[in-house]
Amino acid sequence: MKQTDITQLSKSDLLERIKDEKANLSKLRINHEVSPVENPSKITLSRKTVARLKTELRKREIAEAKQK
Repeated sequence: MKQTDITQLSKSDLLERIKDEKANLSKLRINHEVSPVENPSKITLSRKTVARLKTELRKREIAEAKQK
């Protein structure tokens, strides 16, 4: 998921996406433990996507706090 797509999401969509991506990441990790995944870079991409989503959410929280 690209950063431009992430910035266009609403707060509730961000939270939903974080939940989905975390579930996907844990599923990939478990599958990789059982048998090697075809493309292990999927795990890295998923982890980075979660980080991007969390960063955007935190950036919005800080912006809200500054406005108050």
